[in-house]
Parts: sequence; structure tokens; C-alpha cells
Amino acid sequence: MAGKARPKKDLGMLAMSYGNVYVARVAFGAKDTQTLKAFQEADAFPGTSLIIAYSQCIAHGYDMAYGVEQQKLAVETGYWPLYRYDPRRAVNGESAFKLDSGAPKGDLAAYMRNETRFRMTETQDPIRYKELVKTAKENIQERFRLYEKLEKGLPIIPTPAPVEK
Repeated sequence: MAGKARPKKDLGMLAMSYGNVYVARVAFGAKDTQTLKAFQEADAFPGTSLIIAYSQCIAHGYDMAYGVEQQKLAVETGYWPLYRYDPRRAVNGESAFKLDSGAPKGDLAAYMRNETRFRMTETQDPIRYKELVKTAKENIQERFRLYEKLEKGLPIIPTPAPVEK
């Protein structure tokens, strides 16, 4: 069946788990200053740095002239949250994690409809597509709550993923 119901993998969280890696998630079209700050911090970091950048692709199925707008939608809807994780901040008693995007808002289905990879699922099975959008919204909200906890320095306990058969 078309469409993936599982949450997106979080490469940034995996890298952060080491505790000594600078990690940022950016989308220069959505927030230029956040992207610049992330690159400056990564460059100044005395160890390994990882910047995960939203990168549109012609295979996404929309005119690349609208790449900036699509990046903004990705960030606004929570599909691509922006953050910076700098272990040096923890040494000063601050949270190492900074969430740079606001709470998810906007129409996730409209963002997804712009891209062929999602439109194909909607065309093949509209009912499943609606279910997948609903699940994606739930996953986005859960991830945002997790990031808020990280920013506040609260302990996090991951929710076990359902076992696929």
C-alpha cells in the first residue's frame, strides 16, 4: 500500500544522543538568520558538527522556483522543525537545545499536496491519504512536545514505536 504511516526518523536526535556533537536543523528559505547562526555556531564548535538542511529536489514534483515557499510551509506546519543543539550551552547551565520554530500551524495537507510523492498516495487511495495526514499531524505534535521538553531541560522518555508485522 502506498504511503508510510511510521514517523520520520530523527537523525538530529540520534546525533544529539552522543552529547558532544553540535546539531542543527535548518531551512534557509524559511528562516535565513537561523540558518546563518547555525552555520556560525557549527563552525565555532570545537568538535563534530552536523547541519541537517531542508533541500528541495526536482523529484518532489513542483517548480523549483517555489522552493522557498515550500520550505516555509514545511517549517510552519511542523513537518520540518528548526533547532540548534550546542553542548557548550549546558556547561553554562543553559539548555543545550534551542527550538527555533514555533508550534505547528497551517494546513499540512496543503503542504503535502504540493509534492508528487504525497499527491500520488492521495490519488491512489484518498481514504488512506487522509489517515496518513492525520497520523502525520499527530506525529508532528508529539515531536514538537518532545522538542519543547528538550528546550526546557526536562527528561524525555521516548514513546515506543508500534511493532510492524
